Amino acid sequence: MIHSYRVIGLTGGIATGKTTVAEYLASKYNFPVGDADIYAREAVAVGSAGLAAVVSRYGPGILLTDGSLDRPQLGNIIFHNPSERQWLESIIHPYVRRRLEEFTASCIHEGQELIILAVPLLFEAKMTDLCTEIWVVACGLDQQLQRLMVRDQLTLDQAQARIHSQMPVAEKAAQANLILDNSSTKESLCQQVDAALIN
Repeated sequence: MIHSYRVIGLTGGIATGKTTVAEYLASKYNFPVGDADIYAREAVAVGSAGLAAVVSRYGPGILLTDGSLDRPQLGNIIFHNPSERQWLESIIHPYVRRRLEEFTASCIHEGQELIILAVPLLFEAKMTDLCTEIWVVACGLDQQLQRLMVRDQLTLDQAQARIHSQMPVAEKAAQANLILDNSSTKESLCQQVDAALIN
């Protein structure tokens, strides 16, 4: 017997509201969510081959006193230097893809019919093939900048560097099966999710 299942690739720009949607889908509908951000952290966790490669490239000064990665310091390097960002992604993305594939396979094995993969760099990391459909969470650029600066305590320059390191949200939206507009309230966003699941 063939089981039909849906794998929704949930993406968007940084600080457009992907996490809000992922948490809503998990809490209200109990859908399993594979979070690429968590896997990306695992890829450079203490004791990992990824972290060893980062230290080998940037020196032990890239670590905090507890031996973990100094993320803000690394962010300042990679978000202002595309070739360094590409080098880092060449280490992290294959690991993230493998973990997402394992997560999806285990969910299918358990008989899950709808699986969410929350992947900020779904397009940039060429992982769209892992999904059966793509949902993009979008908002205006000014809103995105404001949210990012507040959330991560960034300057305008730092926030713009992070946004510009990703594909523009409009380009992602043009390739989406569904666009969730997060320019209004959280309630409005959640209502759009509800409506999408009914259709």
